[in-house]
Amino acid sequence: MLCIFPNPVFVNGKFCKDPKLAAANDFSFSGLNIPRSTANRVGSNVTLLNADQIPGLNTMGISMARIDYAPNGGLNPPHTHPRATEILLVLEGTLAVGFVTSNPDNRLITKVLYPGDVFVFPIGLIHFQVNIGQASAVAVAGLSSQNPGAITIANAVFGSNPPINPDVLAKAFQLDKNIVYYLQKQFGGSVGQGPWDDMP
Repeated sequence: MLCIFPNPVFVNGKFCKDPKLAAANDFSFSGLNIPRSTANRVGSNVTLLNADQIPGLNTMGISMARIDYAPNGGLNPPHTHPRATEILLVLEGTLAVGFVTSNPDNRLITKVLYPGDVFVFPIGLIHFQVNIGQASAVAVAGLSSQNPGAITIANAVFGSNPPINPDVLAKAFQLDKNIVYYLQKQFGGSVGQGPWDDMP
């Protein structure tokens, strides 16, 4: 990866490219204007541009994303960015967005956004966006990290590898264990294959 300031070691999180070898392509990306397919289970598609796609972002502390939403409920499901605050700008469509504050309040802060509206999701908090319009929607997000990370809550909890003990999830979510099994299968987890199987 690229660091644009002199660095005799050439390491800063990601390996740095010698600044003397920097070129325009290290600082650019083309095609963010092209809609992405939303033909999936949640009806959304996130095109992330971080230091992996634009090497010049290395050490810069920023990244961005285009998010496409299917009509009538396209969802960017509840998730967190462990290393970044996000600022979202709606370009097309109507989005209902929100985030949940931390314990013990767990307050939902939510708003309906239209083209030109902006909303901020604080670092580490669970947040979402859903298209409540009848046409496709598009938003652009700025993130305060070259590598913000994303933890999609349902995928992490019910699709972990190896899976979380179903007894743990049943108790935590106050669900029947058969529902936990069903959710683990939906999210790609393997039921009954966890490290607890060999425990007394």
